[in-house]
Amino acid sequence: MIRTVNKMELSFPSHSVNESFARGAVSAFILALDPLVTEMNDLKTAVSEAVTNAIVHGYRDTIGTVYISAKILADDRVIVKIRDRGCGIPDIEKAMEPLYTTGGEERAGLGFAVMQSFCDRVRVASAPGRGTTVTLTKQFTRRNDGE
Repeated sequence: MIRTVNKMELSFPSHSVNESFARGAVSAFILALDPLVTEMNDLKTAVSEAVTNAIVHGYRDTIGTVYISAKILADDRVIVKIRDRGCGIPDIEKAMEPLYTTGGEERAGLGFAVMQSFCDRVRVASAPGRGTTVTLTKQFTRRNDGE
């Protein structure tokens, strides 16, 4: 098992203004890795998509709590979990298809595809009426001290 170097947890109400807060908090947390700008932007985008899904889909017409936990592993991997206790996803495979939308929504339905393109691994666990957890894993480039 690979040792955890650092970890953090936070929670916030599912107001849309908190999406940028979540993105910034995770970005600040991973600064210890001295990430490349592209790596930082990739993870920020994936976190933004996952948090937006929790706010828009998980809690649809209500306000709930979004939970984020993140950890940095000794091999320079970052694992970020975004969790809600909202309505859940009845068919995860279908929801992960590009352009899938629910209930006649006019949204593009690219959230999971975007997450997958920016992370090494995306795992989704969900149960109707119990919420959803999205786990993002990204390997960061180990930089030499001289760079």
